[in-house]
Amino acid sequence: MFKQIFTWWNSQTFGTFLYTIFFGKLVGRDKLGNKYYKNKKDKRWVIYKGEINASKITSDWFSWIHHTTNNIPDKNKEKKYTWQKPHSENKTGTSDSYRPNRISKAGKKFKKYETWKP
Repeated sequence: MFKQIFTWWNSQTFGTFLYTIFFGKLVGRDKLGNKYYKNKKDKRWVIYKGEINASKITSDWFSWIHHTTNNIPDKNKEKKYTWQKPHSENKTGTSDSYRPNRISKAGKKFKKYETWKP
């Protein structure tokens, strides 16, 4: 409870909690556990599961929350093609981020380029 009152990066703040209780109507949840709400005036918001990170919203819910579509994403209606990859959040700044110099050959670090020396 202490974290919820004083930190905004741990799920939701106390103000958002109260606003959700009094004015929010739960519309749905996604695969990651995020909850999506709206009020009578069609204001839409998301309560993230865990740490707040905007890249955790899937493309279907992103369209709904930004008023691109009024169709609420449904797991049963979802048509996925074989070429579509599952959603993953942005890994920038983590140990899972892409680093092109991480390529190694036989245990040695290998750079794709050589530095210029005068």
